Amino acid sequence: GLFVCVRMSEEAVPVPRVVAVKGPLEFPVREDDGLVYETYRGEEEDLPAIKALMEPNLSEPYSVFTYRFFLNQWANLAFIVRDSTLGMEPVGAIVCKLDYKRDRLRGYIAMLAVKDSHRKRGIGTALAKRAIGRMVQNGADEVVLETEVGNRGALALYDALGFVRHKRLSKYYLSGTDAFRLKLWFT
Repeated sequence: GLFVCVRMSEEAVPVPRVVAVKGPLEFPVREDDGLVYETYRGEEEDLPAIKALMEPNLSEPYSVFTYRFFLNQWANLAFIVRDSTLGMEPVGAIVCKLDYKRDRLRGYIAMLAVKDSHRKRGIGTALAKRAIGRMVQNGADEVVLETEVGNRGALALYDALGFVRHKRLSKYYLSGTDAFRLKLWFT
């Protein structure tokens, strides 16, 4: 596929170049491993699967209204991965938003999860790249997220994509755990 390099930190990281400006994009089956990446299709089709993927993996519980807040407004920034070798079982998902913060168009990665059985296969990275690519396509100036300070897997994933640890947020989560706010700048 086509890639464009965006200067984000010390190194340029390839971000997928997306042709259309808005709306759903379909991603083909990756023939090497049978994974199908899809844009969120709607509450009936995908919300239960996304919720089931996220609940055991997130730092704190979210109500269905939190999912709806993101998915109803930014459906084109949510992706789900299904494994065709397991009858199209959902194995990963990402949920994001894009809106203005002051004078900058800010992307936000709200949730990202991959089933334990499918980790270390690049699925989280592929989901993040698709979401970031869609945000860039829609004019994002930056992307931010929060993750627990002890979540080594997430920190390694986002470090590899060029995110910078912007702030430490004391007792950010309900459990009292600290978080890092990570940022990726494009302009």
